[in-house]
Amino acid sequence: MTSREEQGGAGPGRRRRGSPGEPPYDRAVPPRSPLPPQDGLNAVWLRTPDRGREAVAWTTMGEWLRWRLPEKVDVSGMFTAERFVDDDGTPVADAAPYRPHTFVWFYRDLREEAPVPGALHLLHRDERLVVVDKPAFLATIPRGRHVRESVVVRLRDQLGLPELSPAHRLDRITSGVLVLTTERRWRGPYQMLFQRREARKTYRALAPLDPALTLPTTVSNHLVKRRGLFQVEVVADAPPNAITRVVLEGRHGEHGVYRLEPATGRTHQLRAHLHGLGIPIVGDPVYPEVLDVALDDFRHPLQLLASELAFTDPVDGTDRVYASRRALPLHAE
Repeated sequence: MTSREEQGGAGPGRRRRGSPGEPPYDRAVPPRSPLPPQDGLNAVWLRTPDRGREAVAWTTMGEWLRWRLPEKVDVSGMFTAERFVDDDGTPVADAAPYRPHTFVWFYRDLREEAPVPGALHLLHRDERLVVVDKPAFLATIPRGRHVRESVVVRLRDQLGLPELSPAHRLDRITSGVLVLTTERRWRGPYQMLFQRREARKTYRALAPLDPALTLPTTVSNHLVKRRGLFQVEVVADAPPNAITRVVLEGRHGEHGVYRLEPATGRTHQLRAHLHGLGIPIVGDPVYPEVLDVALDDFRHPLQLLASELAFTDPVDGTDRVYASRRALPLHAE
């Protein structure tokens, strides 16, 4: 199976019209879930569309759910077990009349996942934040084929924090420092901090040495991630949206140890920028070419580490600095 670390979502079934909680029919913002997290995972939701929006005319909620969900889902069994509920937590009956604009909540049946090796180090915890040092191959959020094996699901269950949520992104195959908020009320201030690029991130990468390169240097270009493609595209003559300062800090055998200071946070930015310089990061399954790597092959971690993270706390104004316990080269754990 080709490596798909940033490709979320399961493949479509014959009748499927998007994943639960996703477009095209689930555009409205749902109310608070009537179901608590289960094993660290939130319930998912669907919302019934207007009548007449489709050629299909549903008379019951059961008819709509059988049309809406993939054929492999045992809808009848889920109705028998009262697994579909409405906003009040009341079970939805199979024969209940079809109601437009109705949220239906349920827990997904999850596929088996290979346990991701490596320690998830707890660097800091207080009433607002949890900061961890993430191993490679562990997803940040539950998505697609990586649900149980994600930071959020693991820690919600381990720490008893059902509203735990990441304040920023960190790719599945990237190791290092990740900040999460403990409760829904803290998400806004910290997520905005990262969206406004007020956090100072430092990464380190292991990549080939090239004597022809003049370093330090700043890479600045326009990157676009197109749906269905693994690699990002560099758009010429477009205003820069991805900026990275690249510094050669030292050597490790035949490779250089590079300090990367991103001023922006585009998907695959660091990986694409080093690839563009002709020094792709060691262990990258996507750059310079997409490799056929099984999802449960944990032998060769990407040599990219989110090594340091610093910011001024938006709530109390204190200076926060966190550093990874890991160091390059990264080894299979």
